Amino acid sequence: MSATCRRPARFVVHTPHSHKLFTLSLLAVSLHSLFELPSAHAADSNSSATREAQQDVVVYGASANNSVDQSNQDYQVKTTRAGTKLLLTPRDVPQSLSVITQQRMQDQQLQTINDVLNNTTGITSERDDSERAYYYSRGFKINNFTFDDIPTSMGDSWNYGDTASDTAIYERIEVVRGATGLMTGAGSPAASVNMVRKHADSKTATGSLEASYGSWNKQRYIADLSTPLNQSGSLRGRVIAGYQNQDSWLDRYTKNTKFLYTAIDADLSARTTLSLAFDYQDADTSNPTWGGNPVFYSNGTLTHYRRSLNSAADWTYYHTTVRKLYADLVHHFDNGWSTHLNGTHAENTFSDKLLYVGYLSMPDRDSGEGANGFGSKDRGKRELTSMDGYASGPFALFGRQHQLMLGVNYSRQHNATNSSNGTTSEDGSEITSSDLGIFNNHWNGNIAQPTWGDWYQNADDIIRQKSAYTAARFSLAEPLALIVGARYTQYRSDGSSGDMEKNNLTPYAGVIYDLNDTWSAYASYTSIFQPQTYRDSTGHYLSPITGKSYETGLKSAWDDGRLTATFAIFRIEQNNVGQEQDGVYVNKSSEQAYVATKGARSKGAEFELNGAITDNLQTTFGATRYVATDSAGRFNSNQPQTAFKLFSRYQLPTLPELTVGGGITWQNRVFWDVAAPDGSTQRIYQSSYPLASLFTRYQINKQVAVQANINNLFDRTYYTYRNGDVYGEPRNVSVNLSYQF
Repeated sequence: MSATCRRPARFVVHTPHSHKLFTLSLLAVSLHSLFELPSAHAADSNSSATREAQQDVVVYGASANNSVDQSNQDYQVKTTRAGTKLLLTPRDVPQSLSVITQQRMQDQQLQTINDVLNNTTGITSERDDSERAYYYSRGFKINNFTFDDIPTSMGDSWNYGDTASDTAIYERIEVVRGATGLMTGAGSPAASVNMVRKHADSKTATGSLEASYGSWNKQRYIADLSTPLNQSGSLRGRVIAGYQNQDSWLDRYTKNTKFLYTAIDADLSARTTLSLAFDYQDADTSNPTWGGNPVFYSNGTLTHYRRSLNSAADWTYYHTTVRKLYADLVHHFDNGWSTHLNGTHAENTFSDKLLYVGYLSMPDRDSGEGANGFGSKDRGKRELTSMDGYASGPFALFGRQHQLMLGVNYSRQHNATNSSNGTTSEDGSEITSSDLGIFNNHWNGNIAQPTWGDWYQNADDIIRQKSAYTAARFSLAEPLALIVGARYTQYRSDGSSGDMEKNNLTPYAGVIYDLNDTWSAYASYTSIFQPQTYRDSTGHYLSPITGKSYETGLKSAWDDGRLTATFAIFRIEQNNVGQEQDGVYVNKSSEQAYVATKGARSKGAEFELNGAITDNLQTTFGATRYVATDSAGRFNSNQPQTAFKLFSRYQLPTLPELTVGGGITWQNRVFWDVAAPDGSTQRIYQSSYPLASLFTRYQINKQVAVQANINNLFDRTYYTYRNGDVYGEPRNVSVNLSYQF
């Protein structure tokens, strides 16, 4: 591979009628001959990016003699619609983009979305307890999660239900850092995480079986089976099923998960494909924690409990169920245009019974007496119905070829949660130390259940979003391209948190200049907004929180895009964040009044190298450094402002059956401000720490492979949340056996 390889010319494939107007007539496609119509081109591929690039569509920045024929072992993809929904190479997306492929997830055994995000460049996390995790990018919390580009409004009650889902059903995970209002509508300026699900792509019977066993009796079994459902292969089916059972480094903790994913893809014509899918996931946890262990002893010293201490009572549990229906229809026209209609209906339910001890307790160092807490029973349901339709394709203007995308989106989300408090103290407010017993190394969770109160409503809200969006890529000159776009969103919330309606226009702009065949310079501006239900003293709702992202940098691509690099300098702003006005109330009522502030700023730099260094060596290396501040000083001080993430795999040329690899992550010091026993506020630090991992895989024969992974190789002790003692995962080992057929 040569670093001076020519930059492929931008091209348009098969566009003899590129000036024709397109229509949405594909909705009237007859279904009567569904099972035996000719199949679409290249349906044998296992990649949706491959499927799309091999159709007659516009692809900018890819070579005409290589229609995404890259190795299945790559850590990089040829094309993506991330960021703009225009079909582009990663080099031509004017924002920082990370793609985690199936091969990367297999090598590193990234089995959940949580695992993926913890190993993605520029993403950091905080785990509040055994079940809940929050994710940050460039100092801001991420709440933009999309499934096949369909946005989901995420709240604190739901984040662990989505990010705990198994990655076996996903083809890849795409993370665009910075504001992404063009794609997601309302949200934060941190990043957007898009899960791209697998399709029934194979026209031959194929599949895989996997079984793994590891530390804390973790067992995981996965079956992924694909087959044609008719002779021509124009109708195809896929089933992915999984089961996992595990204990934990936490005492008494067990978790049982199972999932089923089914998909049917049908070629209604040579250019029209209909896909239907169903996803079911169920998780049961016994003895889950709620919050961390106490931070201080009563004498003011830090606790530093053993990592295995579990504050849960033996009657606690957590249960989640996810059901999702997907449908999408794709049609490619002769003129290079394509239309995509996506729809989904999802239902997430949860129920729990929990005990909180947490940082509010300050037990005696020797006796353990003095701990207190409270119990809670909770139940909830989230329903999401969403439709998204867009069209994209080429057009000619002033003698040059350009690309246009336009679409509409509608979503309705209903969130409803209820709770019941558990108390035993005389004032009905807490579970006292006499109930908890001695909270120290002798604690075993054996306490009686509290008295449960009546159910009460936490939330009952309906959120509706209607959006229209568009983006265009203009080829201004041979080395210069401009991407502009906008999204108009009508946001409406009705329910217990207040009735509110906001409209917003979100602009997008980016410019890419090819310095040579390998390197490009780019700059972009994006924004996003988040409605809020706070009101000022006159009773008016505060304007939505707005986020703006400015980014400039360099991108490169070698070996026809198999290896890419990005260096970015960014600045993010968040404005109109509601803050309390002391002693001021809404229209002299009991409702607290708020005032909009200027919010927070984050500025920094990011670097990522990802893909094939050689045919035998795949690597991903990411580095992030930023400084985030608000009016009070450091913003989100619990998140590291410097982080490095490296992972590589190497297939030995002299023994190609053997692959070895590993990685290391490092983050700098963080801190939390915590209330101490004397009423003062003390700053608690988490020092910087590295985490190392290793893996090896041996291909026994064409069908059978065995793989071993070690995480936290040096068994580093660290906290994922210091506002309540929550430890990170100790050293752990897993062995995986897979069979391909």
